[in-house]
Amino acid sequence: MRLIWLIRSQTIVTLASGMVYPYYLLFLKNLGNSYAKYGLAFAVFTVSSAAVSGWLGSRLDRHGPRLLLAGSLGMMLVMLAFPWVQSFMAVLALQLAMGVCSAMQKMSERSLLADYTVQGARGGAIGSHQFWTSAASGFAVILGGYLMDWLTINALFYVSALLYGLSAWAVWRSLVRD
Repeated sequence: MRLIWLIRSQTIVTLASGMVYPYYLLFLKNLGNSYAKYGLAFAVFTVSSAAVSGWLGSRLDRHGPRLLLAGSLGMMLVMLAFPWVQSFMAVLALQLAMGVCSAMQKMSERSLLADYTVQGARGGAIGSHQFWTSAASGFAVILGGYLMDWLTINALFYVSALLYGLSAWAVWRSLVRD
């Protein structure tokens, strides 16, 4: 049952992130920023994610589910903050937070996927995980485009925040059952 909730929560995370990511460049351009600044913002995200990974690695075995929960809650808060951003420095601060939250999510997701399966019988679970998260990613881009057409780019961030909150709820539900 824990594996099912893990796959559900991470499918929701993929939907939330996939909805925003392709349109993020447009968001930055609307703030008057350049493509070079987009590159810098993305670098802050990836470097902060890499930097925190070493520190998180030693904590995964004891705190994996809590890190997964914290990653979703953190991303929810970041997505709620993005529509209010007025400066590029604020974007960089949010990118830093997103990198940390992304590392918590990705590392704990992988660790828990291994924990919730049995060696020699992981293929089916990994295939199911990959199918649902990939399908969500494709659907997210389409959904994001429609939301921007019907509403505004800020609506993407709010819907994404809601989805991250749903993911956190799914992780929390799994924790309560254990």
